[in-house]
Amino acid sequence: MNSLPLVIEQIEGTRVQPLRKVFSFPAMLAGVLVALAALTVRSRFNDPDTWWHLKMGEIIWTTHRIPTTDLFSYTTNHHPYTAHEWLSQVFIYGAYRFGGYPGLMLWLCLFTAALLVAGYGLCWLYSENAKVAFVGALTIWLFATVGLAVRPQMIGYLLLVVELLLIHLGQTRNPRWFLGLPPLFTVWVNCHGSFFLGLLVAGAYLFSSLFDFQWGLLVSQRWHPLSRRMLVLALVMSLAALFLNPIGVKQVLNPLETMLHLPINLNQVVEWQPLQLGDPRGLALLGLIGSIFLLLIVRQSNLFWHELLLFALGIWLAASHQRMLFPFGILVAPILSRLLSSSWDGYNATQDRPLPNAVLIAISLLITFWAFPNRQNLTRQIEEQSPVKAVEFMNTHDISGRMLNDYVYGGYLIWAAPHYPVFVDGRGDIFEQTGVLGDFEKWATLKGAPDLLLDKYHIDFCLLSRNSPMVFVLQLLPNWKAIYSDNNSTIFVRVP
Repeated sequence: MNSLPLVIEQIEGTRVQPLRKVFSFPAMLAGVLVALAALTVRSRFNDPDTWWHLKMGEIIWTTHRIPTTDLFSYTTNHHPYTAHEWLSQVFIYGAYRFGGYPGLMLWLCLFTAALLVAGYGLCWLYSENAKVAFVGALTIWLFATVGLAVRPQMIGYLLLVVELLLIHLGQTRNPRWFLGLPPLFTVWVNCHGSFFLGLLVAGAYLFSSLFDFQWGLLVSQRWHPLSRRMLVLALVMSLAALFLNPIGVKQVLNPLETMLHLPINLNQVVEWQPLQLGDPRGLALLGLIGSIFLLLIVRQSNLFWHELLLFALGIWLAASHQRMLFPFGILVAPILSRLLSSSWDGYNATQDRPLPNAVLIAISLLITFWAFPNRQNLTRQIEEQSPVKAVEFMNTHDISGRMLNDYVYGGYLIWAAPHYPVFVDGRGDIFEQTGVLGDFEKWATLKGAPDLLLDKYHIDFCLLSRNSPMVFVLQLLPNWKAIYSDNNSTIFVRVP
């Protein structure tokens, strides 16, 4: 009979224990990150590239076939096209099919939250300090703001975080974690070209595992042969897994094609241009680099060989292309977290306070719910940045013929006005391969007579951003007349 109270106490303890984990301090920090994700992306719904990804996903969803030629532009003459992000596009269209614009917004919120929470978990494992890991997650958030949008890269960079988790667990706990890499790359290669970055990251770990040295603060520890063999096996299987795609070799080589053979796309599209150090994120990058080196010097902390390789890779990518700030944050955040791991006391479950944590989690959920934009807000975002009213004018006034459209309008036109084949859109690779992007770049930057391009492609009307320099040029040409203008767009037609 004396043991009955003890048994009851143990039963009650087993019931309370899961609740303590649900309302723990780390769970509360994860809730804050979810709220931060919703607040960050609530006004980022209308990315110009979202729309052609959405249209491509619709075509694949409805026809059960992946297009092999261009279907949206009259200038490329059905040039061969590699839909290398086809699986992500299907996911994007699936969100729209089942939820409309709010479904797309929910897709963006979920993937942003998953990215931050997964990054938080990665930094926690790397530093063994939940408080410092939150700083690492904020680092990922800061640099991810350069590219948070309804685009396939959201899936690609989430998979990059998962790869780093698998490699860290395989290195520190059980080499069998490495066997998660082949299925990861099977999905990755069909979602986004960042799988190539994933191969470089895994190669950096494998390369550093061969060395055992200490040069000042730089340290390398040779891996156990079993762990190294398991990683080699996983990488070989991952390379083979890249060919488990419906397109073939072109799918695997697409990232190299983009980086090596598309100079106009890389030089003229803003997100591919080099990072400007005067930009706030450029200053943040410099500050982060300086902080890491200061921590190494002041605290005499060690920097591991694979960390230096990933650090250098991230800096090179971010300095070369603004959009690569996104993976830079993911690669550097765990390093920063480890170096800061002794700055605060680690998380102690016995000192946790579930009730305040529960209150903060509830507040985070309420903020997330409040921040989620309604359908009217999403529609307004589209109208503020896309030629919505101009397309309505084109439809109601039966404007016909060949259209020359602003570069950033191409994606929306593909989705909202598919009966008007576009001149150019965000798929810079295909337009550079066919010479269209080069012609358009010379025209848009006034490197030649404006009539040359208009006559070469037999343009009948132009749909341009109201702030485009060509709006002022066309006003001066005698055979062009503005017939429509609003806060966003202007339409010119050729006068006989």
